[in-house]
Amino acid sequence: MTNGGDVVHGYPHLDTVRSAITALYRRLSPDGIRSYAPSVAPADVAFSDADDLHLGTQRVAHALVQQLRLPDARVIVSFHEMRHAAHVELTAGPEYFIELNNRFRTHRRDIGAALAHEITHVLLHRLGLSFPGTRDNEILTDTATTYLGAGWLLLDAFRQDRDSSQKLGYLTPEEFGYVLAKRALVFDEDPRIWFTSPQGYTSYTKGRTRALHDEQQPPLTTAGRAGRHRYARDRRHALDQPGRPAAGEAPARPGARETVWGPARDLARDMTRDATRGVGRDAGRDAAPPYAFERLPDGLRVSFPCPTCHQRIRVAVRGRVRVRCGLCGTVLDCDT
Repeated sequence: MTNGGDVVHGYPHLDTVRSAITALYRRLSPDGIRSYAPSVAPADVAFSDADDLHLGTQRVAHALVQQLRLPDARVIVSFHEMRHAAHVELTAGPEYFIELNNRFRTHRRDIGAALAHEITHVLLHRLGLSFPGTRDNEILTDTATTYLGAGWLLLDAFRQDRDSSQKLGYLTPEEFGYVLAKRALVFDEDPRIWFTSPQGYTSYTKGRTRALHDEQQPPLTTAGRAGRHRYARDRRHALDQPGRPAAGEAPARPGARETVWGPARDLARDMTRDATRGVGRDAGRDAAPPYAFERLPDGLRVSFPCPTCHQRIRVAVRGRVRVRCGLCGTVLDCDT
């Protein structure tokens, strides 16, 4: 886990974050995900200056082990001079050793945030779930920590004023807010009442706006007027060009699937680029749409990401239809 330095804002890791949510659903199943309700309670991880440092740390670690469903994991915490905020030694268990930066001796309110990230490393290690590369694996860890009910602590540890700033974890504050809002929508929670950091609260509200935007994209019936008009135009374009390949593609072989409008893979890239550059109040709104049309021998189909788990869904273009996501089970009203 890293800390300090200039705080990056926006959504530069959004594509990896969404992949991490999908990976959690695939590894844990929808029922497994729901077993992580409710989120860890603020009272269970509260840490005052009057508490004994080591006893209080072990108490908070135990609460997080329970939240992350690691009943047989014994976490031993020590404090050292180190460059990073924290480090965990991943072994076969049953004991896991976590080192915390010495600064947490006097910044005790953030011990829970540091432990949450490191204990999630233990969980993912036991699940055998990882992404290639240190960067993506740390993003997976932050996403899992947040989506499984302990990551609000990481966002609450974000504080910034004119002279200094502190942020724990690899996600930006807005990305933490986005994942936390995704969880809140699934579990019907309102994490806003837990924040002690004004900057954390603000970042959550921004991330929530982006999360709600995912649920307002065509072909979902909740899409706004502009999105519906754009979808109708793209669908008409796809229907009006039977047998013609997409721009830059070779003619399709008989019986093969042909993508006639496929900007979906570029969506997260464009949103990342716009958010990083700070384009507009709601960066990325004008990026390529998340849906793609495909022509099959039996007709036109549209694919789009599930707003809950981001697994891609493919359905026939035939008007209004109810669709159940095959991964998370979310039922969606669509107008294809």
